[in-house]
Amino acid sequence: MAAPSGRNGWRSWAVLVPAALLCLAARAAAEPGTASDAVPGTAEFDVRPGGVVHSFSRSLGDYSCTFTYSAQGGTNEQWQMNVGTSEDNALFSCTIWRPQGKSYLFFTQFKAEVKGAKIEYAMAYSQAAVGAQSDIPLKQEEFEITDTTVSHREGKFRFELSKLVIVAKSPRDEL
Repeated sequence: MAAPSGRNGWRSWAVLVPAALLCLAARAAAEPGTASDAVPGTAEFDVRPGGVVHSFSRSLGDYSCTFTYSAQGGTNEQWQMNVGTSEDNALFSCTIWRPQGKSYLFFTQFKAEVKGAKIEYAMAYSQAAVGAQSDIPLKQEEFEITDTTVSHREGKFRFELSKLVIVAKSPRDEL
């Protein structure tokens, strides 16, 4: 299941996703890492304008998340990427966001790609929650979700992006 649909599906995801992300974030914060590419938790990076395509990646064990974008206007913005896994290593989460809530850059394109897992849930937001403000999701027609990517939809995306949330599941089935 990608983005939730229908009233009951939305309620289910509204409860499940925050709970899963809190568990993943708590686990990521509690575990000490040993290698720079295997450290769960949050990393900061600059989103740079200028119309050039840039990428930022984080890996965690067999999983990775890469955010690729092009933006215009303003100056560099400080963003964060958080990666984590569930206790049984079956779920992988990747959250990319601007901690200040709203980006003032105009994104001409974006794509977040996960490797090692299949996307179960994903959502893109024009504004990230900060203070009394809430997350504001993009309209469903502005972005598309495949098994491994979340990306802008050409001709429909309105150039605003402040947050991406992805929860992916390992394709491995254990007996």
